[in-house]
Amino acid sequence: MDIDFKNIWKQQTSSKPNLEELLGKLKKFRTQNLRKLILANIALITTSFVIIFIWYRYQPQMISTKIGLVLVVLAMIIFLLAYNKMFMVFYKIDETQSNNEYLESLYVVKSKQKFMHTTMLNIYFIMLFIGIIFYMYEYASKMSLFSSVIAYAAVFLWIGFNWFYLRPRTIKKQQVKLDELINKFEEINNQLKEL
Repeated sequence: MDIDFKNIWKQQTSSKPNLEELLGKLKKFRTQNLRKLILANIALITTSFVIIFIWYRYQPQMISTKIGLVLVVLAMIIFLLAYNKMFMVFYKIDETQSNNEYLESLYVVKSKQKFMHTTMLNIYFIMLFIGIIFYMYEYASKMSLFSSVIAYAAVFLWIGFNWFYLRPRTIKKQQVKLDELINKFEEINNQLKEL
């Protein structure tokens, strides 16, 4: 059942939640996510080109270094391909939709975000981690044992910090914003069913 909430809301005389405020939050959510998507594309594509330039400029000798570079670039490409599928979902959310269409769009976003947060981030981090380890081997083998241990420890710490602290925080923050929007639209939907 497709209900035009804007017209019903305008006709209602009792106290009502601010639908315009909710639509504003939805628009802000959409804009923020489109911006994040564009920035992620710029950052990862630029990083990939820098990595390719480093490969071209410094000509690594060992196959492990080349494998590492390929894995890192491949991780970024795979992540972006999956992440960019969300573009059309965010792009299609606009002010002409009904409440049910907003809810459906938000459910799709939630489903795709769950896939990104679980499967794709795991693949990305694993490939990135293995790629960096392989890449560093050539250079670490030319260092003293102490220096190479420090270099690898720094990489492990940085990836661990991202995996165990930043990743869960970012995921939770995104889920809270999305769940809040979904709950408010569901609440409005339920109120209108009672009318």
